[in-house]
Amino acid sequence: QVQLVESGGGLVQPGGSLRLSCAASGTIFSIYAVGWYRQAPGKQRELVARIFSTGSTNYADSVKGRFTISRDNAKNTVYLQMNSLKPEDTAVYYCHLSNVWGQGTQVTVSS
Repeated sequence: QVQLVESGGGLVQPGGSLRLSCAASGTIFSIYAVGWYRQAPGKQRELVARIFSTGSTNYADSVKGRFTISRDNAKNTVYLQMNSLKPEDTAVYYCHLSNVWGQGTQVTVSS
């Protein structure tokens, strides 16, 4: 079955950067759109960025210009480069492909 494993989260100061990775197994990765979502305490899970099989992308307005999603089909991996991080970016970040979710990785932005 399909499995997604996220990594790269951690604690970073405001203005800092992190790169998240989502490694997929058990599927023909290249044909699927893959999304990064996040959920902060007490809030609903929201779409952060998505990349389609064509390579086209879309972003939440709150992260446009700061985050970049990319994919490496040879490695079955999607990345989320996060720059100029803000405290409001603090959340658990999840990878999503088809109807499968990863376990999430915590991102904390704090001084």
